[in-house]
Amino acid sequence: MSSAEDSSARDVALLLDFLNTVDFELHTDVLDDPVGWRGWLTDHALADDPHTRATRDGLRAVIGGRAAPPPPPATVQVELVAGIPTLVATTATGAVLAAATRLAVLGEWNRIKICPAGDCRWAFFDRSRNRSRTWCSMRVCGNREKARTWRERAKLP
Repeated sequence: MSSAEDSSARDVALLLDFLNTVDFELHTDVLDDPVGWRGWLTDHALADDPHTRATRDGLRAVIGGRAAPPPPPATVQVELVAGIPTLVATTATGAVLAAATRLAVLGEWNRIKICPAGDCRWAFFDRSRNRSRTWCSMRVCGNREKARTWRERAKLP
């Protein structure tokens, strides 16, 4: 894996990890758990900031195709790292928005998706060649939806 691919994979992992701090199936939110949130920040070597929830919820809405107010601005610097201009941030919001920016520049932003299943809403990265994946898991969410649709069609006279 090249360093660019490795960097892109880290950006995807950070972004998904951040977006999935809310779990609709279990009705949990890491941002509501001070110990869990501190652990998340420590795991990612980031600092907290007051715009974390607005950033996460705004990104989830936009990715899910819903209108949302833009997230508040974040502090991101451009520094030369080993002679390469690099986006650098120390807060969760800044680091996530920097990762999202790098993915957008690489043309990968539209691969970040939100599962449409109402009881799931999990963020995932669409690795399909034609970028057409809909469900986080075809075996779970996709199968449930297809079964539900089949049952509804089977009821018709």
